[in-house]
Amino acid sequence: MDEFMKLAISEARKGLKEGGIPIGSVLVKDGKVVSHGHNKRVQENNPILHGEMDCLNNAGRIGSYRNTVIYSTLMPCYMCAGTIVQFKIPKVIVGESRTFSGARAFMEEHGVEVVDLDLAECKKMMEDFIKEKPELWNEDIMEL
Repeated sequence: MDEFMKLAISEARKGLKEGGIPIGSVLVKDGKVVSHGHNKRVQENNPILHGEMDCLNNAGRIGSYRNTVIYSTLMPCYMCAGTIVQFKIPKVIVGESRTFSGARAFMEEHGVEVVDLDLAECKKMMEDFIKEKPELWNEDIMEL
């Protein structure tokens, strides 16, 4: 596992410790970390502050995203995938997609390369969270 996914996992664990949903993200440009973030929907009472959105918000204005890669511990949802497509981020590397299949096909249909690492660590973190807090998870994915 590379250092960027390790940082994304660290962000997810930080969110979990804060009482939130354990999804972390890292934005890399030209091999260097530009920003990182984690899901803060619960912590900041903000329905759109998913891990990828927090990460991109923390990046600020960086001009072009064409030479970037975004890492996420979980396959992005349609909202985050739409932002990835809109910003023309060419590559997404995810920790897993078994607990949430997300919007992989949508991103690929729009030219985004999606790499699913299928990491046991990411899968276990989400499975444990979903088991412990199903109502919070269902709220996050709009399945209430």
